[in-house]
Amino acid sequence: MIQGIKVFDFHCHFPVKGDFFPGYDMSGSSNRYRGENREQSEIWSKAWNFPGPKEEVEDDREASDRWYQNVVEKEIEKVAFVTGGGNDRLARIVGYHPDRFVGFAHHHPMSENAEEELERSVTELGFRGYKILGPMVERPLSDKSFYGLWEICRKHDIPVLIHFGVLGAAGGLATAVNMSPLAIHDAAKEFADVNFVIPHFGAGYPTELLHLCWTCPNVYVDSSGSNQWVRWMAYDLTLQDLFRKFYETIGPERLIFSTDSSWFPRTFAYSYLEEQQRIMRFLRFSEQDIEKILYGNAAKLLKFEEDQTPSMDVRR
Repeated sequence: MIQGIKVFDFHCHFPVKGDFFPGYDMSGSSNRYRGENREQSEIWSKAWNFPGPKEEVEDDREASDRWYQNVVEKEIEKVAFVTGGGNDRLARIVGYHPDRFVGFAHHHPMSENAEEELERSVTELGFRGYKILGPMVERPLSDKSFYGLWEICRKHDIPVLIHFGVLGAAGGLATAVNMSPLAIHDAAKEFADVNFVIPHFGAGYPTELLHLCWTCPNVYVDSSGSNQWVRWMAYDLTLQDLFRKFYETIGPERLIFSTDSSWFPRTFAYSYLEEQQRIMRFLRFSEQDIEKILYGNAAKLLKFEEDQTPSMDVRR
Protein backbone atom coordinates (compact mmCIF):
# COMPACT_ATOMS: atom_id res chain seq x y z
CA MET A 1 0.00 0.00 0.00
CA ILE A 2 1.14 3.51 -0.73
CA GLN A 3 -0.79 6.60 0.36
CA GLY A 4 -3.77 4.42 1.17
CA ILE A 5 -3.83 2.73 -2.27
CA LYS A 6 -3.56 -1.05 -2.53
CA VAL A 7 -0.68 -2.41 -4.63
CA PHE A 8 -0.69 -5.50 -6.87
CA ASP A 9 2.71 -6.24 -8.41
CA PHE A 10 1.89 -8.06 -11.65
CA HIS A 11 5.44 -9.12 -12.58
CA CYS A 12 8.05 -10.56 -10.20
CA HIS A 13 10.47 -13.49 -10.39
CA PHE A 14 10.85 -15.86 -7.47
CA PRO A 15 14.58 -16.20 -6.64
CA VAL A 16 14.99 -19.96 -6.64
CA LYS A 17 18.43 -21.47 -6.34
CA GLY A 18 19.30 -23.06 -9.69
CA ASP A 19 17.49 -22.73 -13.00
CA PHE A 20 14.76 -20.13 -12.54
CA PHE A 21 13.45 -20.41 -16.15
CA PRO A 22 13.68 -24.09 -17.20
CA GLY A 23 13.56 -24.81 -20.91
CA TYR A 24 15.30 -21.60 -21.94
CA ASP A 25 19.02 -21.55 -22.71
CA MET A 26 20.25 -18.76 -20.42
CA SER A 27 23.77 -20.19 -20.04
CA GLY A 28 25.37 -18.50 -23.00
CA SER A 29 26.21 -21.80 -24.68
CA SER A 30 24.33 -20.62 -27.76
CA ASN A 31 26.54 -17.50 -27.98
CA ARG A 32 23.34 -15.46 -27.74
CA TYR A 33 22.80 -14.75 -24.07
CA ARG A 34 25.92 -14.25 -21.98
CA GLY A 35 24.88 -12.86 -18.63
CA GLU A 36 25.72 -9.33 -17.52
CA ASN A 37 28.14 -6.44 -17.88
CA ARG A 38 29.28 -6.18 -14.28
CA GLU A 39 30.36 -2.54 -14.46
CA GLN A 40 26.96 -1.37 -15.75
CA SER A 41 25.16 -3.60 -13.25
CA GLU A 42 27.16 -2.16 -10.37
CA ILE A 43 26.32 1.39 -11.46
CA TRP A 44 22.62 0.44 -11.68
CA SER A 45 22.63 -1.16 -8.22
CA LYS A 46 24.31 1.84 -6.59
CA ALA A 47 22.04 4.29 -8.40
CA TRP A 48 19.00 2.65 -6.82
CA ASN A 49 20.77 2.13 -3.48
CA PHE A 50 19.93 -1.57 -3.51
CA PRO A 51 21.39 -3.77 -0.77
CA GLY A 52 23.98 -6.34 -1.75
CA PRO A 53 25.63 -8.58 -2.45
CA LYS A 54 22.97 -10.86 -3.89
CA GLU A 55 22.38 -14.03 -1.91
CA GLU A 56 20.90 -17.43 -2.71
CA VAL A 57 18.55 -19.20 -0.31
CA GLU A 58 18.79 -22.98 -0.46
CA ASP A 59 15.38 -23.86 0.92
CA ASP A 60 12.32 -22.82 -1.11
CA ARG A 61 10.08 -22.69 1.96
CA GLU A 62 12.49 -20.39 3.75
CA ALA A 63 12.74 -18.19 0.66
CA SER A 64 8.95 -18.04 0.32
CA ASP A 65 8.58 -17.09 3.97
CA ARG A 66 11.18 -14.35 3.66
CA TRP A 67 9.54 -12.89 0.56
CA TYR A 68 6.17 -13.06 2.28
CA GLN A 69 7.45 -11.27 5.36
CA ASN A 70 8.90 -8.54 3.13
CA VAL A 71 5.65 -7.83 1.25
CA VAL A 72 3.67 -7.88 4.48
CA GLU A 73 6.05 -5.35 6.03
CA LYS A 74 5.83 -3.15 2.91
CA GLU A 75 2.03 -3.60 2.78
CA ILE A 76 1.96 -5.02 -0.75
CA GLU A 77 -1.42 -6.65 -1.29
CA LYS A 78 -0.54 -9.19 -4.02
CA VAL A 79 2.54 -10.33 -5.92
CA ALA A 80 2.48 -12.36 -9.14
CA PHE A 81 5.56 -14.53 -9.64
CA VAL A 82 5.92 -15.15 -13.36
CA THR A 83 8.92 -17.49 -13.06
CA GLY A 84 10.20 -19.71 -10.29
CA GLY A 85 12.14 -22.79 -11.28
CA GLY A 86 9.44 -24.59 -13.25
CA ASN A 87 5.70 -24.89 -12.92
CA ASP A 88 5.51 -27.53 -10.19
CA ARG A 89 8.18 -25.86 -8.10
CA LEU A 90 6.56 -22.43 -8.35
CA ALA A 91 3.15 -23.91 -7.50
CA ARG A 92 4.61 -25.22 -4.23
CA ILE A 93 6.29 -21.90 -3.46
CA VAL A 94 3.20 -19.81 -4.17
CA GLY A 95 1.04 -22.30 -2.31
CA TYR A 96 2.81 -21.56 0.97
CA HIS A 97 1.26 -18.07 0.98
CA PRO A 98 -1.77 -18.00 -1.33
CA ASP A 99 -3.19 -14.93 0.39
CA ARG A 100 -0.42 -12.80 -1.16
CA PHE A 101 1.25 -14.82 -3.92
CA VAL A 102 0.04 -15.66 -7.44
CA GLY A 103 1.78 -17.94 -9.97
CA PHE A 104 2.23 -18.00 -13.75
CA ALA A 105 3.07 -20.95 -15.98
CA HIS A 106 6.48 -20.32 -17.55
CA HIS A 107 7.48 -23.34 -19.62
CA HIS A 108 8.96 -22.80 -23.08
CA PRO A 109 6.20 -22.52 -25.74
CA MET A 110 8.16 -24.82 -28.07
CA SER A 111 8.73 -27.51 -25.44
CA GLU A 112 7.26 -30.96 -25.84
CA ASN A 113 3.59 -31.07 -24.83
CA ALA A 114 3.56 -27.31 -24.21
CA GLU A 115 -0.21 -27.10 -24.68
CA GLU A 116 -0.93 -29.97 -22.30
CA GLU A 117 1.41 -28.42 -19.74
CA LEU A 118 -0.37 -25.08 -19.96
CA GLU A 119 -3.73 -26.77 -19.50
CA ARG A 120 -2.40 -28.65 -16.45
CA SER A 121 -0.84 -25.50 -15.02
CA VAL A 122 -4.18 -23.73 -15.02
CA THR A 123 -6.53 -26.54 -14.05
CA GLU A 124 -4.34 -28.45 -11.58
CA LEU A 125 -1.76 -25.95 -10.32
CA GLY A 126 -4.06 -22.95 -10.20
CA PHE A 127 -1.91 -20.59 -12.25
CA ARG A 128 -3.54 -17.44 -13.53
CA GLY A 129 -1.29 -16.44 -16.41
CA TYR A 130 1.41 -17.58 -18.84
CA LYS A 131 4.87 -15.98 -19.09
CA ILE A 132 7.01 -16.24 -22.25
CA LEU A 133 10.53 -14.93 -22.87
CA GLY A 134 10.10 -13.73 -26.44
CA PRO A 135 13.72 -13.20 -27.59
CA MET A 136 14.63 -16.72 -26.45
CA VAL A 137 11.93 -18.32 -28.65
CA GLU A 138 13.37 -19.26 -32.05
CA ARG A 139 10.11 -19.10 -34.02
CA PRO A 140 7.96 -15.98 -34.56
CA LEU A 141 5.30 -15.90 -31.86
CA SER A 142 2.57 -15.15 -34.41
CA ASP A 143 3.34 -18.46 -36.11
CA LYS A 144 0.26 -20.69 -36.28
CA SER A 145 2.11 -23.45 -34.44
CA PHE A 146 1.47 -21.44 -31.24
CA TYR A 147 -2.25 -21.03 -31.85
CA GLY A 148 -3.05 -24.02 -29.64
CA LEU A 149 -1.52 -22.18 -26.68
CA TRP A 150 -3.53 -19.05 -27.35
CA GLU A 151 -6.68 -21.23 -27.61
CA ILE A 152 -6.02 -22.50 -24.08
CA CYS A 153 -5.48 -18.95 -22.83
CA ARG A 154 -8.79 -17.97 -24.42
CA LYS A 155 -10.56 -21.00 -22.98
CA HIS A 156 -9.45 -20.18 -19.42
CA ASP A 157 -9.33 -16.40 -19.88
CA ILE A 158 -5.77 -16.03 -18.65
CA PRO A 159 -3.37 -13.27 -19.77
CA VAL A 160 -0.12 -13.91 -21.64
CA LEU A 161 2.87 -11.91 -20.44
CA ILE A 162 5.57 -11.76 -23.15
CA HIS A 163 8.93 -10.09 -22.77
CA PHE A 164 10.04 -8.27 -25.91
CA GLY A 165 13.00 -5.95 -26.34
CA VAL A 166 16.45 -5.92 -24.77
CA LEU A 167 16.83 -8.95 -22.54
CA GLY A 168 18.67 -9.08 -19.25
CA ALA A 169 21.06 -6.65 -17.64
CA ALA A 170 23.84 -4.92 -19.57
CA GLY A 171 25.58 -7.64 -21.53
CA GLY A 172 22.35 -9.49 -22.32
CA LEU A 173 20.60 -9.93 -25.65
CA ALA A 174 19.78 -7.16 -28.14
CA THR A 175 18.56 -8.94 -31.30
CA ALA A 176 16.28 -11.89 -32.01
CA VAL A 177 13.35 -12.93 -34.19
CA ASN A 178 10.95 -11.99 -31.38
CA MET A 179 12.69 -8.80 -30.27
CA SER A 180 10.00 -6.31 -31.36
CA PRO A 181 6.53 -6.37 -29.76
CA LEU A 182 5.12 -6.31 -33.29
CA ALA A 183 6.09 -9.99 -33.50
CA ILE A 184 2.82 -10.79 -31.70
CA HIS A 185 0.69 -8.47 -33.87
CA ASP A 186 -0.98 -11.10 -36.07
CA ALA A 187 -1.72 -13.43 -33.15
CA ALA A 188 -3.15 -10.56 -31.10
CA LYS A 189 -5.42 -9.73 -34.03
CA GLU A 190 -6.47 -13.35 -34.54
CA PHE A 191 -7.10 -13.87 -30.81
CA ALA A 192 -8.74 -10.58 -30.00
CA ASP A 193 -10.26 -11.98 -26.81
CA VAL A 194 -6.89 -13.04 -25.35
CA ASN A 195 -5.14 -10.40 -23.28
CA PHE A 196 -1.44 -9.96 -24.10
CA VAL A 197 0.70 -7.99 -21.65
CA ILE A 198 4.02 -6.48 -22.75
CA PRO A 199 6.38 -5.50 -19.90
CA HIS A 200 8.95 -2.72 -19.42
CA PHE A 201 7.12 -0.37 -21.83
CA GLY A 202 8.63 -2.44 -24.64
CA ALA A 203 12.25 -2.42 -23.34
CA GLY A 204 13.72 -0.36 -26.15
CA TYR A 205 10.79 -0.64 -28.56
CA PRO A 206 8.31 1.96 -27.26
CA THR A 207 7.23 3.14 -30.71
CA GLU A 208 6.52 -0.40 -31.90
CA LEU A 209 4.60 -1.12 -28.70
CA LEU A 210 2.53 2.04 -29.07
CA HIS A 211 1.66 0.97 -32.62
CA LEU A 212 0.69 -2.48 -31.35
CA CYS A 213 -1.45 -1.03 -28.55
CA TRP A 214 -3.15 1.38 -30.95
CA THR A 215 -4.18 -1.40 -33.30
CA CYS A 216 -4.90 -4.14 -30.73
CA PRO A 217 -7.12 -3.18 -27.77
CA ASN A 218 -6.32 -6.53 -26.12
CA VAL A 219 -2.68 -5.50 -25.55
CA TYR A 220 -1.73 -4.20 -22.11
CA VAL A 221 1.54 -2.67 -20.89
CA ASP A 222 3.33 -3.26 -17.60
CA SER A 223 5.76 -0.80 -16.06
CA SER A 224 8.16 -3.31 -14.53
CA GLY A 225 11.80 -2.77 -13.67
CA SER A 226 14.07 0.25 -13.56
CA ASN A 227 13.46 0.84 -17.29
CA GLN A 228 17.08 1.94 -17.55
CA TRP A 229 16.97 1.19 -21.27
CA VAL A 230 15.62 4.72 -21.78
CA ARG A 231 19.17 6.02 -21.26
CA TRP A 232 20.38 4.26 -24.40
CA MET A 233 17.77 5.51 -26.83
CA ALA A 234 18.93 7.65 -29.75
CA TYR A 235 16.64 10.45 -28.53
CA ASP A 236 15.96 11.86 -25.07
CA LEU A 237 13.41 9.77 -23.22
CA THR A 238 12.42 9.48 -19.58
CA LEU A 239 10.10 7.22 -17.62
CA GLN A 240 7.77 10.18 -17.21
CA ASP A 241 7.66 10.52 -21.01
CA LEU A 242 6.65 6.86 -21.25
CA PHE A 243 3.88 7.16 -18.71
CA ARG A 244 2.53 10.26 -20.46
CA LYS A 245 2.63 8.84 -23.97
CA PHE A 246 1.10 5.46 -23.08
CA TYR A 247 -1.57 7.13 -20.97
CA GLU A 248 -2.45 9.38 -23.90
CA THR A 249 -2.60 6.38 -26.24
CA ILE A 250 -4.33 3.66 -24.22
CA GLY A 251 -5.62 5.33 -21.07
CA PRO A 252 -5.26 4.06 -17.50
CA GLU A 253 -7.22 0.82 -18.01
CA ARG A 254 -4.40 -0.94 -19.89
CA LEU A 255 -1.44 0.20 -17.78
CA ILE A 256 -0.33 -2.24 -15.08
CA PHE A 257 2.11 -1.56 -12.25
CA SER A 258 5.00 -4.03 -11.90
CA THR A 259 8.54 -4.03 -10.51
CA ASP A 260 10.31 -7.13 -11.90
CA SER A 261 11.50 -7.75 -8.33
CA SER A 262 13.33 -10.95 -7.45
CA TRP A 263 16.56 -11.44 -5.53
CA PHE A 264 17.56 -11.40 -1.90
CA PRO A 265 18.19 -9.31 0.15
CA ARG A 266 16.29 -6.66 -1.85
CA THR A 267 13.07 -8.61 -2.56
CA PHE A 268 10.26 -6.11 -3.39
CA ALA A 269 11.79 -3.01 -5.00
CA TYR A 270 9.83 -0.34 -3.15
CA SER A 271 11.88 2.42 -4.74
CA TYR A 272 10.32 1.54 -8.13
CA LEU A 273 6.86 1.91 -6.62
CA GLU A 274 7.77 5.28 -5.13
CA GLU A 275 9.19 6.59 -8.40
CA GLN A 276 6.26 5.48 -10.52
CA GLN A 277 3.71 6.82 -8.03
CA ARG A 278 5.58 10.15 -8.00
CA ILE A 279 5.53 10.34 -11.80
CA MET A 280 1.79 9.66 -11.93
CA ARG A 281 1.21 12.41 -9.36
CA PHE A 282 3.29 14.93 -11.31
CA LEU A 283 1.39 14.03 -14.49
CA ARG A 284 -1.83 14.78 -12.60
CA PHE A 285 -3.33 11.30 -12.94
CA SER A 286 -6.56 11.11 -10.98
CA GLU A 287 -6.79 9.07 -7.80
CA GLN A 288 -9.04 6.60 -9.65
CA ASP A 289 -6.49 6.22 -12.45
CA ILE A 290 -3.66 5.55 -10.01
CA GLU A 291 -5.77 2.96 -8.19
CA LYS A 292 -6.44 1.16 -11.48
CA ILE A 293 -2.77 1.12 -12.43
CA LEU A 294 -1.44 0.07 -9.01
CA TYR A 295 -4.08 -2.55 -8.23
CA GLY A 296 -7.34 -2.67 -10.16
CA ASN A 297 -6.11 -3.64 -13.63
CA ALA A 298 -4.00 -6.54 -12.38
CA ALA A 299 -6.80 -7.73 -10.09
CA LYS A 300 -9.23 -7.68 -13.01
CA LEU A 301 -6.93 -9.57 -15.42
CA LEU A 302 -6.13 -12.22 -12.81
CA LYS A 303 -9.74 -12.42 -11.58
CA PHE A 304 -9.20 -11.34 -8.00
CA GLU A 305 -12.32 -9.24 -8.26
CA GLU A 306 -14.31 -12.49 -8.35
CA ASP A 307 -12.29 -14.86 -6.16
CA GLN A 308 -9.87 -13.62 -3.55
CA THR A 309 -8.09 -16.92 -2.86
CA PRO A 310 -6.22 -18.75 -5.65
CA SER A 311 -6.28 -22.54 -5.58
CA MET A 312 -2.74 -23.88 -5.58
CA ASP A 313 -1.83 -27.56 -5.40
CA VAL A 314 1.01 -27.72 -2.84
CA ARG A 315 0.94 -31.50 -2.36
CA ARG A 316 3.52 -32.17 -5.05
